[in-house]
Amino acid sequence: MKAKNKLKRIASLAIVCLFGVASSVAEGGQKHAKLSPELQSAPPTGSVDVIIQYTKAPTEQQINKVTAKGAKVIRNLSLIHGAALQNVPASALAELASDPDVAYVSPDRPLKSTSLDYAPEAVNAPWAWQQRALDGTGVGVAVIDSGVTPVGDLYWYDPATGAYGLRVVYSESFVPGSTDTSDVYGHGTHVAGIIASAGWYSWGSKFSHQFRGIAPNANIINLRALDGNGSGTDSSVIAAIEAAIRLKSQYNIRVINLSLGRPVYESYTVDPLCQAAEEAWKAGIVVIGAAGNDGRDSSAGTYGYGTIAAPGNDPYVITVGAMKTMGTADRSDDQIASYSSKGPTSIDHVVKPDLVAPGNKIISTLSPSSALQLQDTSTDVLMGEYAYTTTTTCTSTKKKNSCNSNDSFLPTTISTYYFRLSGTSMAAPMVSGAAALMLQADSTLSPDTVKARLMKSATKQFPAFSTTTDPTTGQTYTDYYDIFSIGAGYLDIEGALLNTDIVPSNLNTKSPIATYDAAANDAYVIADASDVWDNSVVWGDSVVWGDMAFSGRTVDGQSIVWGNSVVWGDPAADGFSVVWGDSVVWGMAASEAFNAVRGED
Repeated sequence: MKAKNKLKRIASLAIVCLFGVASSVAEGGQKHAKLSPELQSAPPTGSVDVIIQYTKAPTEQQINKVTAKGAKVIRNLSLIHGAALQNVPASALAELASDPDVAYVSPDRPLKSTSLDYAPEAVNAPWAWQQRALDGTGVGVAVIDSGVTPVGDLYWYDPATGAYGLRVVYSESFVPGSTDTSDVYGHGTHVAGIIASAGWYSWGSKFSHQFRGIAPNANIINLRALDGNGSGTDSSVIAAIEAAIRLKSQYNIRVINLSLGRPVYESYTVDPLCQAAEEAWKAGIVVIGAAGNDGRDSSAGTYGYGTIAAPGNDPYVITVGAMKTMGTADRSDDQIASYSSKGPTSIDHVVKPDLVAPGNKIISTLSPSSALQLQDTSTDVLMGEYAYTTTTTCTSTKKKNSCNSNDSFLPTTISTYYFRLSGTSMAAPMVSGAAALMLQADSTLSPDTVKARLMKSATKQFPAFSTTTDPTTGQTYTDYYDIFSIGAGYLDIEGALLNTDIVPSNLNTKSPIATYDAAANDAYVIADASDVWDNSVVWGDSVVWGDMAFSGRTVDGQSIVWGNSVVWGDPAADGFSVVWGDSVVWGMAASEAFNAVRGED
């Protein structure tokens, strides 16, 4: 490995604090290296639900060692050489960790979903529709979420013949105890609409705006892994990913959308959720994940840095942060959403997110009577926002009668077809739709080439900073446009389609690692020798991320972009005390990842 693009003396808060944590873990030692952090401190009594990864596919005898202690197999997870087991005695964990056939043991962790004005216009999707006649036809996108209800906008229609049919071509539930694949929560249907809504219920002369997905004729493969509350477990999502790989050829699944996640508890190299995502990538499927909605979390004194959620912390996954379109089609006034999680990732310090896309106040398909719509009126879309009505006024005189018709916006009637959500959950499917258009244009593209083209072509012109004030609390948030906030830049579909560079087959596009030299007060980006960023003039670090993303101007060792009062307070050295030490534990104390953020920005 070698260092590239040495940053000009950036006292990077995010990197410093994360390395402080890594040091404290190393100094403290581990009871059992094969046990996840939570299981190392598990009480000696009681039982836990776990995922056991073995060094190779486990035999019946190996599984029986655990079930003989009273545990029950929930499901086999052959994708990661593992199994999910229920009621494993805590007293048996040490024995499991000492088994040479066991690679890693972690809890079957809970996770949640994250929660169109001018989003397609902002990312130049109309250019692909009009100039290239691309709409995602023939490309399958697996939506692993809370299910997809087959609403009208997810049907195809041929006006010449009158034929029509559902573009949700396959559905399966991985929610324990349920075969229902519909979306009672409302999240998965909204995500599917951002990818592939045809916009039939907002199409025609009576509408001022059409809510169309980025790839409006792509096929949706509905793999339900989250329940009616938008919650699930690692094992359910892993099983859904395994199904996507199994169904890849049958439905031409080229993209997996993961608008879900949870805190980071260990390195991506052993995290079972990350390992499953990598297997899909290696199988030729582009995996796209939400960055998380914890960018406002400064409970550890980090101003939202280091809050990327799993599996978005995996270097293969295309991790997407959220932008605000500011209610205009012009992308030049767009700003980062203050809740969008920032990198680098906890524990491994991977540079994330990879890019950003519209995610704030996004209007998309509504699953009728779903929980998200019913629990919060701020999600409502009024017909008056996008539909007209015709009123006729008639006058009568002795000589003649006359009538005039006028179009006007409908009043406060609530739409029964669309609703509004915000979050990186909405930004990820923007990129999934873009990937579908790219793969329709060239089906030979590898996941690595798709990722590289998306990142290289992303717009890199941003303001130095922006602010937003929460209308409820009155708190003001300041955001800076550095590599850990916007990654390689803002999704540009036109640019991605015009880019014809191919990633060499012997290289990959793993997101690089960030590191920090406290003695020299310098930050670095490290690319592995097998990474395209480290081996190519075409794909070099500075080409893909751009100079502005690195924030690189300093005054007396303090970065202008970070700002003295915002991050460091007094001299930069004093600011280190905020983030160094054992008290800072990344991921563990974070609130549940991907709770929907609805319009705070």
